[in-house]
Amino acid sequence: MKKTLLTLTCVAALALSACNRPLTDQEKTIVGGVAGIGAGLITANAIGANKNWTVLTTLAGAAAGIMVARNQHTNQCAYSNGDGTYRTAPCPV
Repeated sequence: MKKTLLTLTCVAALALSACNRPLTDQEKTIVGGVAGIGAGLITANAIGANKNWTVLTTLAGAAAGIMVARNQHTNQCAYSNGDGTYRTAPCPV
């Protein structure tokens, strides 16, 4: 299972890197999600997590990757107000 996911991640990354045109917003979101999945899977393997934690870190990585891709598109970052709420503002350069 782990080898299959890692292989699929590598194949997707190579396939998308072969594109000659700029990526669309949807493609950037997909790339962010796939990269997050890969990062979550690698992290779980590195810490020797059990199957449940591997699934959790993979899903969390996908969510984080998608959010990073969206934030790069809109150039908006979320900042904590310290009371549990957040505000958005342009990301620093």
